[in-house]
Amino acid sequence: MISAFVLALVLTGCAAASAETDRASITCGTQTQRGFVNDNIYHSKLGDLHYSSYIPDSYDGSEPYALFITLPGWEGLYFHGVGANMVEDFGPEAIGWNEKMIVISPQLNDWRETSARQTIALTEYLTESYNIDPDRVYLEGYSGGGETGSLVMGMRPELYTAFLMVSSQWDGDMETLADARTPVYLATGEQDSYYGSDSMKNTAEQLRELYEQQGLSDEEIDKLVILDVKDQEYFTQRGYTDQHGGGMAFAKDEKIMGWLFDKH
Repeated sequence: MISAFVLALVLTGCAAASAETDRASITCGTQTQRGFVNDNIYHSKLGDLHYSSYIPDSYDGSEPYALFITLPGWEGLYFHGVGANMVEDFGPEAIGWNEKMIVISPQLNDWRETSARQTIALTEYLTESYNIDPDRVYLEGYSGGGETGSLVMGMRPELYTAFLMVSSQWDGDMETLADARTPVYLATGEQDSYYGSDSMKNTAEQLRELYEQQGLSDEEIDKLVILDVKDQEYFTQRGYTDQHGGGMAFAKDEKIMGWLFDKH
């Protein structure tokens, strides 16, 4: 049974249904945007991490819910202002995929190692404090957020069920990921204006080689590494001229998002 104090915090969309000793770990935000509570703050040993949160009204801690963490690109970093991350559609679109899923969008300070470790710390806090299904913990990163996500995958891939990397480049340790066999979907434009597509292609090739060394079959590897490179027509049809900015369109692509949320 959740205490009245904790339940009240849960309903604000920022605090976890956990022991009273966790109260000081979170400062709850008060602003709302697109159904999310903005500027919650997770106070960790690695520094403060601001984030937006969506907690379904139905959540009361009595049954396990899925967890989706979306890492925004440059324009969503915290120094751009509270709620700047909510210009991306990955979080709001995810709400419609599973009525029993908590959605979190951290406003990172950059996309380097500290941000990756803060993402891991926040994931651990959420999975320990909420009633989360460990087989349905999803991570997505767009642009710089994808770089952070790749670092996360190179540190603690076993925390996540699957990782969607959008319009980005891989910076993390691939051998650690391959050992955990966490599935990854690499989606980008053939002529991404910021990263190009070679990095994604090389990442897919290197991961496939690592899995081949483990003795996995092509069919098994195809389930762990998906490379999806879109041509200009894909973006033009969705109203984008720039392929990097067009990565936002993947949030509404049923094939891509369906791949992520079907994993368990």
